Amino acid sequence: MGIIYEDAVLIKEAEREGEHTVITVNCPDKTGLGSDLCRIILLYGLSISKGDVSTDGKWCYLVFWVVGKPTTRWNLLHKRLLEVCPTCTPSASGIFYFIPEFQQPRPPQVFLLKFWCSYDRKGLLHDVTVVLYELELTIKRVKVYTAPDGRVMDLFFITDTRELLQTTKRRDETIKRLNLVLGDAMMSCDIELVHPEAASCLHTFLPSSISEDIFSLQLCDENSSGLLASDSVSITVDNALSPSHTLVQIFCQDHKGLIYDIMRTLKDYNIQISYGRFSANPKGNCEMDLFIMQTDGKKIIDTHKKNALCSRLRMELINPLRVDVVSKGPDTELLVVNPVELSGRGRPLVFYDITLALKILNIRIFSVEIGRHRIHDREWEVYRILLDEWDCFFATRNEIRECVRKKLMGWE
Repeated sequence: MGIIYEDAVLIKEAEREGEHTVITVNCPDKTGLGSDLCRIILLYGLSISKGDVSTDGKWCYLVFWVVGKPTTRWNLLHKRLLEVCPTCTPSASGIFYFIPEFQQPRPPQVFLLKFWCSYDRKGLLHDVTVVLYELELTIKRVKVYTAPDGRVMDLFFITDTRELLQTTKRRDETIKRLNLVLGDAMMSCDIELVHPEAASCLHTFLPSSISEDIFSLQLCDENSSGLLASDSVSITVDNALSPSHTLVQIFCQDHKGLIYDIMRTLKDYNIQISYGRFSANPKGNCEMDLFIMQTDGKKIIDTHKKNALCSRLRMELINPLRVDVVSKGPDTELLVVNPVELSGRGRPLVFYDITLALKILNIRIFSVEIGRHRIHDREWEVYRILLDEWDCFFATRNEIRECVRKKLMGWE
């Protein structure tokens, strides 16, 4: 195994508040690298205002101008970005060569975090989610139960980005942080390793009783559903401008994770970006020029492939997440759905944003279930959240839907 070139990732932090932090990545190329980098940037709660991507197929150079926060952990971000960069090793001449990795990375260990609380309170789940986020613990699935006597049992299936949760020190740190947040409400807390067979069950599909309307790929008007209007997205494909590349020009409304949504779509289609430039303006619009090619080094000439790619990009830009509030008998259920990458990873921070929106609305969560569902030949991550019946009297379904969607899309 090679070593990672020490200057593969450079972060120049903003000198003054309101200025951009510049992230530069200079390393061997691989298909989907841009998607992996943008996913990590999104995971750390950063928004990309501008970017440049250039590659010759072997080596790439990427620059992202991002808006940070006072709490951004730049050292950890640097480490995580380095981890997805392909490794390389120096020769005697000082030139760095790419070393391909033939072994697939082993799946992370899954742990069960289980705790009982003597009573529920508004915002409890979000406070727990914040602690897990700060500790770099990734939530894979959640089950929350409220007993008739008011006690709450929370089950979090999690993985550890630092791969240390098997140690006593890391577990004790996690329990201590949770105890500080939950206070006297916490009755018990335990973390245990999930058996691999049980961990594989986390990807079982949800019952078919879920309405397929929320998965609909039809483009709707903003006034009727809260989605972006289809005419707010413009995608143009040009094969005449470059002899070796297909030019894709995109104009759309900006939203949180926009660049990630585009990059992961191209990654799923196994398409490589040779050169790209994108920027968002103060009015909330984003312009993007991408020179792309297939893995065989050819332009996308086939009409069917072009139409399929444009259709998928348009859908991901207009409706990257589905949000709905429905009746479940006498109760109210919040449904949030987002597509899963072909690699099996879901969108970052979805549960974080959902719980934050409900905390803002002062609505308690009665129960939660997160799972996977396959429909339209795609795998989706589905969040089913049963809301406290009494709290729902203080906010209409449209208000709940709008608040959750705005938080997920970064339209605050």
